Amino acid sequence: ASLGGEGQIRLWERPPGGPATCRVVLPAHTGWGMGLAFAPDGQRLASAGWDRTIQIWAVAAGGELLQTLAGHADRVQTVAWSPDGQTLASAGFDETIWLWDVASRSVRTVLTGFTGVVFSLAFTPDSRHLLSGSGDGTLRLWDVARGQCEQIRQGYADSLYDVAWSPHGLHLASGGSSNMVSIWDVAARTPPQLLAGHRYLVFGVAWSPDGRWLASSGWDNVIQIWDAHTGTPVQVLRDPDDPYTSFYGLAWSPDGQRLACGNYRQEVQVWEVATGTRQWRTPAQPGAARRVAWSPDGTALVSGGDEGCVAVWKAADGSRARQLPGPGGKVNDVAWSRDGQWLAAAGGRAGGEVCVWAMPHGERMQILGRLPGIGYAVAWSPSGAVLVSGGSDGWLRWWDRASGECVRVCRAHEGTVQRLQVSPEGTRLASCGDDGAIQIWDLAGGARVGTLRRDRPYERLEISGATGLTPAQRAELRALGAVEDPRGGP
Repeated sequence: ASLGGEGQIRLWERPPGGPATCRVVLPAHTGWGMGLAFAPDGQRLASAGWDRTIQIWAVAAGGELLQTLAGHADRVQTVAWSPDGQTLASAGFDETIWLWDVASRSVRTVLTGFTGVVFSLAFTPDSRHLLSGSGDGTLRLWDVARGQCEQIRQGYADSLYDVAWSPHGLHLASGGSSNMVSIWDVAARTPPQLLAGHRYLVFGVAWSPDGRWLASSGWDNVIQIWDAHTGTPVQVLRDPDDPYTSFYGLAWSPDGQRLACGNYRQEVQVWEVATGTRQWRTPAQPGAARRVAWSPDGTALVSGGDEGCVAVWKAADGSRARQLPGPGGKVNDVAWSRDGQWLAAAGGRAGGEVCVWAMPHGERMQILGRLPGIGYAVAWSPSGAVLVSGGSDGWLRWWDRASGECVRVCRAHEGTVQRLQVSPEGTRLASCGDDGAIQIWDLAGGARVGTLRRDRPYERLEISGATGLTPAQRAELRALGAVEDPRGGP
C-alpha cells in the first residue's frame, strides 16, 4: 500500500517473478496522507491523514472503508497496530497519542506530555508497550494498559532548513526544527538572538529589502513578521481557507510590498504586507511548493515543488506564464541570477540534477551533471557565471555555467545541505543543513571562513583524557559538541 500528497491510497499486487501493478485506488483523505499500517492479520489497513482522521480499510474486499476515527485536534501523522491486533495507535501535530480499541471503535486513552509533533510509533512484540518519537527530541516508552510513560530518553536534533543574509550583510537569520528563528551577528560570533513564536518547525526566513522586517514561515499555518531590530512580533499572516496549512519557503518582492510563500498543497500564496491581505493564490496540486523566488524586476514569481516542474507565475495576478520541465523527481530549490537572465533549479530522485534556463523565454540551456546526492539548494554568483549547488550528500559544488563543468567541490555539512544564500555584496556564501550549522564560505575561492552554531549538549567538553568510553560513545559525544585531541592528551 502507498499513500501520498493527493490523499489517495493505492493497493499494489506483485505476482511471483513479475512487476507490481496497482489493483485499486482509494479516495482516502482530503489533502495529504502520511501514515499507513497493515493489521497483523493483513486483512485491514489503517491510514492517517492531515484531515485529522484515521481510516480503516478492508483489504480483501477491494478497499471497503470499514470505519473512520476522529478526535485529533490537528493533523494525524502516523499510525501503528499492536501485534495482537486489538489496539491502534495514532499521533501527530496535536502532540498527543490516541490509543483506539478497534473492536469497540472507541478511544481507550490519550497520551500527553509532548512539546513537539509525534512523528513515529512502534509497539513492542508483546503489545504491552509503545515507543514514540517526537520532534521535541524525546524517545518515550509507554505502558499501554495503564497509559503511563515509563521512560524518557532525551535526544538532540536541530536541523536548519533556511538561512538568509540581512541587506547590510552584518547578520544572518535561520530557521529549523527547533521551532525558533535565530538572528546571528556574523562578525561577533556570539550566541544568536532567539525569536519564539512558531509551534512547529520553521521552514523559511527572509529579510525585507530595507532590512526593517524579518519574515518566517512554518508548519503551523503562520507567516510571522518580526521587527528585525528588536525581535518583537508585529504581524501574523494565516491561510484563511485552511487552519492546518503547512507553509514552506517564502520570499519578499523586490519592492518590499508583498510576501510570497509555498505550502503543502502545492499552492503559491502572495500577501500584501501593509494590509495583511492575501492578493492571490495559485491552484492547488498534489505535493508541496517548497521554494519560491521573485524575478529581480518583480514581474514574475517562480516556484518548485514535489510535482517535478518549475512554474513561472505572473506577479500581477498569479496566472501561469509557463511551466518548465524540472529535474527528475521533486524540485527542492529555485534561484534567479541577479540580472534576471538565468533561472536554476535543483532536485532529483535517486540522483540529483541542477537545471539552468535562459529567461524570460525559458529555454533550457544546461543540466549540470548527475549528482551523487539529490540536489537541495542552488545559488548564483553576482555575475551569473558560476552556480553553486548543495546536495543530500552534504557537499557543495561550484559549476561554470557556460561550460557546465564542476570546477570545485567542498564538504560542507553532515547530512543534507538545505539552503544556500549569497551575501548582498556578493563575496560570501552561507550554507545550512541537517547538522544545525551555518557555514560561511569565500564565494570566489571556496575556502570556509566561519561557522555559526548554537551550543549542542556537550559543546566544548574536553574528553581527551576521559577513560571508560567506547569508540561509539566518543563518536556520539563529538557529534554533540565534545572536543578531543587526536593525540589523546588533555
